[in-house]
Amino acid sequence: MIPANATAKWDAIVVGSGIGGLVCAGYLAASGRRVLVLEQHDVAGGNSHVFRRRRAYEFDVGVHYLGDCGPGGLLPSILGGLGLADRVRFHPMDPDGFDRIVLPSVTVDVPTGWARYGDRLRRALPDEADGITRYVDICSAVAETCRESTRSAPGGKLPAVMVRWSRRTLAHLFDHCGLSPRARTVLAAQSGNYGSAPGQTLVVAHTMMIDDYLRGAYYPEGGGQMVAAALVELLESHGGALRTKTRVRRIRIDGDRVAGVELSDGAMIDAPIVVSNADYRRTVLELCGGAENLPAPVVDRAEGARMRLPTAVCYVALDTELPERPNANIWYWATEDVDRAYERLEAGSLEPEFAFLSFASVKDPVAGSACPPGHTNFQIMTACPPGYAPWGLREGPASGGKYRREPAYRAAKDRLTERMLDLAEAAIGPFRDHIVHRETSTPLTQERYTLSTGGTAYGLRSWGRVGQRPDVHTGVSGLFLAGQNIHHAGGIVGVATSGAACASAILGRSLLPEVCGGAVFGNPDLLPARTEDWDPLRVSRGLDRRDARGLARLDLAGRTT
Repeated sequence: MIPANATAKWDAIVVGSGIGGLVCAGYLAASGRRVLVLEQHDVAGGNSHVFRRRRAYEFDVGVHYLGDCGPGGLLPSILGGLGLADRVRFHPMDPDGFDRIVLPSVTVDVPTGWARYGDRLRRALPDEADGITRYVDICSAVAETCRESTRSAPGGKLPAVMVRWSRRTLAHLFDHCGLSPRARTVLAAQSGNYGSAPGQTLVVAHTMMIDDYLRGAYYPEGGGQMVAAALVELLESHGGALRTKTRVRRIRIDGDRVAGVELSDGAMIDAPIVVSNADYRRTVLELCGGAENLPAPVVDRAEGARMRLPTAVCYVALDTELPERPNANIWYWATEDVDRAYERLEAGSLEPEFAFLSFASVKDPVAGSACPPGHTNFQIMTACPPGYAPWGLREGPASGGKYRREPAYRAAKDRLTERMLDLAEAAIGPFRDHIVHRETSTPLTQERYTLSTGGTAYGLRSWGRVGQRPDVHTGVSGLFLAGQNIHHAGGIVGVATSGAACASAILGRSLLPEVCGGAVFGNPDLLPARTEDWDPLRVSRGLDRRDARGLARLDLAGRTT
């Protein structure tokens, strides 16, 4: 095992240990490169991270469900290409309705498959059957083209449907199909998965999200940290290293090529390749020094870039089980006008009109991992307005701003929490009397832990034009990009794809077609054995800090295993 010290010789450094960075690092390490991953937080995984409370409850920060994780699915193929096929198992949600969309006048259970989805929509909205058919036909054709391009070598002529719709927004598609505000709301009800309004979302981005889930919705057995931990095991067993609680101050650029990084303590680490899995705007404007090292057009576009909306999540534990329910999420909308709901958010309202409910204790088949028997663990998520003003603040924690004890922030957070609980009770009935743990993360929380611009988990909304995003290349020799801001990205599956695409650019080969065809780059025989007390959160701290103090654990005594 190579020690994670500044004097070691590294072929590549990855800044940030989100899933995109870990996948890229994994493929580089599996291909013989010596890779160092640097993470400012105390655990790897980015938005796949979990946290624990009261030695009884484990909450997923961002992995609420994953699409297309059945046999031959994209994420299993990416993990399988690293030799991790047996390390992460995915449990299917209800194929007859993995998402329940609830509006005041209509409820739709979203099933797997485009044909079944279209039939379900037409039954729920019979007066708009023709428009829905047009919508489904266009989206399914776009989805098929996107999927083929991901799994095949670059090149080839785009189909007419992609030429027409690749740069148009979801709002344009709704207009083309002649859909009412109610139908638009049903079709965009799951937009909380990417955090932008129909008028600010490309048809391609919306369709890829829907298509992933229509191929099957899944939850990783044991929670989201299982994915990150498996990638850390791969990295370390193949000669790489993860160093957590290590913040990068700058990416060093010498002329037109990258030279390595400088850490916040002043230490210099050399490498001919650096991959930034960090926030794109911070990468350009802060880590790379902006105009000091990069061309003016690149800096201008980064300064003008706009982010997708941030989110808040209320983590709830109950001392009782909810009435028996299907293994499905709920998207609850108190309005039937999706455009108005997003307009209010963009204008600064902390009174959201929709909420997403995710039931971890229903999804995870690993008994007792989410909460004790007889209890319930679920999350309530909603979108938040951009900027710091709605929270009574002028700056965020990434810039050193203090916020957690500010009276205006606390009042706004409490008000939003009560609103989220109201929406959740409207969706599933009263539960407040059974709450034994409750805490809310806001966009400021997200910014504190991930340093994302504006605290968004979803990356760039626009980069020059609506929906446009940068590629993995930067124009600086040896400097590459991965993560939520790249055009491949969208959720955990998307960032994993971005990591594979970034490694492809560095290695000079198209990895995705190869791994989707069954190629395996990692050596499973090198992976460490897992003992009975194996803990994915402990593994994700990195070898140097694996046994450091402060690791939260679950008291599993008496729980069914």
